[in-house]
Amino acid sequence: MKFRIAKRKDVYDIVKMIANDKLGQLREIFKDPLPEKYYTAFENINKDENQELIVLENIQGEIIGTLQLSFIQYLTYQGGIRAQIEAVRIKEDYRGKGTGKKMFLWAIERAKQRKAHLIQLTTDKKRPEALKFYESLGFKASHEGMKLHF
Repeated sequence: MKFRIAKRKDVYDIVKMIANDKLGQLREIFKDPLPEKYYTAFENINKDENQELIVLENIQGEIIGTLQLSFIQYLTYQGGIRAQIEAVRIKEDYRGKGTGKKMFLWAIERAKQRKAHLIQLTTDKKRPEALKFYESLGFKASHEGMKLHF
């Protein structure tokens, strides 16, 4: 398996994975062709040095997983950097086979390479199986997250 930075040609496969669950189906518009806003978002992510949209390929070169890492510089923790992991998805036929764990271990190492002092994530409360998975990797529910949708 190979991790790499996503390319524009990967956007369709990435959005397909993001939309392939009960919550993603409510939020995403997956159709062919994809709405241009996905490609605009990709371009914005791609040109930002503090964003990394990653894909995981199997040995045949098929995209089987994706995640986004954001590196956030801030003043607390003596001007520290925190890594935020988002939009982790694994192709359906690769779930439950250790692929998610490999992706998270890779992301943790990448965050360390970028000198982050912690890696964080949020998970929807409607995904209790994801919460258990993150806890198995050592993540702790240390804060209460809040959101205000516009």
